[in-house]
Amino acid sequence: MSGLYIFLSVAYIAICAVLITIILLQKKRTAGLGAGMSGMGNAPTYWDQNKGRSLEGALEKYSKILGTVFIVLSLVLTVIR
Repeated sequence: MSGLYIFLSVAYIAICAVLITIILLQKKRTAGLGAGMSGMGNAPTYWDQNKGRSLEGALEKYSKILGTVFIVLSLVLTVIR
């Protein structure tokens, strides 16, 4: 095995662990389909408008970034092997 493949594999495992942790830390959305149908909860609240500056917003942003890195790294590891 090449050194690059081993390095990327270790990075892949680390990203997997961090991604799992970040996803588990996120707040559950229990509103589901019923809240959208009832017409309630459609108005933007203060929390929705300032979500980007909160911990929840940061976790969501990092999960998107790490998810993208996860997919790209999966493809790179497949091509290298």
